[in-house]
Amino acid sequence: MTELSPTAGKNSQDIQGDEKLSPRKAPSICSTRYGIAFIVHLCNFITMAQNIIINITMVAMVNSTNHQPSFNDSTEGLPVDSFGDPNNSPKSLPARAPVYDWNPQIQGIIFSAINYGMILTLAPSGYLAGRVGTKRVVGAALLGSSLLVLFIPLAADFGLVFLIATRILQGMSLGLGYGGQFAIWERWSPPHERSRLCGVSVSGILLGTCIAILLGGIISQTLGWPFVFYIFGGFGCICFLLWCVLVYDDPVTHPWINITEKEYIISSLAQQVSSTKQPLPIKAMVRSLPIWSMCVCCFSHQWLINIIIIYAPTYISSVFNIDIRNSGFLSALPFIIAWVICLLGSYLADFLLTKNFRLVTVRKIATVLGNLPSSTFLLVLPYVASNYIIAVSLLTLSCGLGLLCQPGVYINALDIAPRHSSFLMGASRAFAQISAVLAPTVSGFLLSQMSKTGLKKENLLIYEGKYQMNENPNKMIAKKKVVIFTELTMDSKELLYGTQYTRFIDFGSLSRKQCFETLNAGQ
Repeated sequence: MTELSPTAGKNSQDIQGDEKLSPRKAPSICSTRYGIAFIVHLCNFITMAQNIIINITMVAMVNSTNHQPSFNDSTEGLPVDSFGDPNNSPKSLPARAPVYDWNPQIQGIIFSAINYGMILTLAPSGYLAGRVGTKRVVGAALLGSSLLVLFIPLAADFGLVFLIATRILQGMSLGLGYGGQFAIWERWSPPHERSRLCGVSVSGILLGTCIAILLGGIISQTLGWPFVFYIFGGFGCICFLLWCVLVYDDPVTHPWINITEKEYIISSLAQQVSSTKQPLPIKAMVRSLPIWSMCVCCFSHQWLINIIIIYAPTYISSVFNIDIRNSGFLSALPFIIAWVICLLGSYLADFLLTKNFRLVTVRKIATVLGNLPSSTFLLVLPYVASNYIIAVSLLTLSCGLGLLCQPGVYINALDIAPRHSSFLMGASRAFAQISAVLAPTVSGFLLSQMSKTGLKKENLLIYEGKYQMNENPNKMIAKKKVVIFTELTMDSKELLYGTQYTRFIDFGSLSRKQCFETLNAGQ
């Protein structure tokens, strides 16, 4: 006899509003929700790899001997070549791979072009995914990015303008994917599993960075740099097919989910109101200090990460005279550590929440630990460039510890305003993406000046000092309590959601001042 579920015949909005369901714990191992997280992880893996492979192939695409700056006066390299004999390491690229005469400033523009496109689509993608579904938005983004990556070698042959235009279009596709994916966790993640589910899915970005850096140099030397784009573009098309078959927007419409797991997810989100029919309270968002705190912290952290992603391969190969293959391995090492720390930190955050730690405390600790040590290690890096072991260790720790921000500020929108979390996550990442535009452009300018004027490491510290000046106020802002977010609806009611509560509080006809006093009195 077929078992009937109490949720049969109901749509997702009706079920989420049904408070009579009891949240029976469902296993996480081999569950559908973690399967969804793995698929999102895979899509993040390939899209991030497609994003940064040009940073790896740039070493092979340009004639670097004409523009190579002197980072320091050290000539120390690896004590032993990985091939056993320096004469055995491959020195030349395949003859059919074209080489271009792009100076560091032009390279910086190429690197940052993709971020201009991402800024345009990150914020709208979250809102769009909430309206039409994550499956459609992220699927279109994955397919578009993969096709454009396949076109990059041809665009480079057509000219610099075509290459930059292709990168901008690719950025628009990636923005749809990065911003739109978080809408899926509004309906798939129980509150005490949000850190780990988001951590598993977002960690694909780190693994994609690691694999792209690790394999990019090897493929460039063995097959030629165009094949890097062909391989990752083709793999993206395969991931698109998997996405279309296996991913669904909510557990109600999923055809293969276990009934126990479906009821567990739905009951845990029973009091969460759907954003499908709710207008965006833009004015309230603009006036919200917690939202601005989240945006500024994301901005400063992305500044740090983009510097490491873009210039780690060039830094290692130039300072220590390491060929592209070994440079790729050492450049990938920080992201291997970051991938592990991201997963462990996400599980630790959820574990602390189950032990009745305050949510705001867990988020703030993760954010501070992800920013302060990382920026400090990167600031020290120019002074230890004469020792490659210490330099690579600091680079690894800077990147790895930075991902402790993932269970902190990066998922805070799900706590502050779950009904509009997809839009807020997209908007905060769009704001943070401004740093991704500025970082490579400014870095390229500084590197070009180094080649002309012999800029010293003290001048580079001014650049890192700007990051520190930006980061310290962010931590002070983040230390303020992120307690409420006001959502103004059309009927002039105010609905306040506290991150330390597990329910919405409808204050009805109370004034704004009375609402705040009521919440503050309860803390």
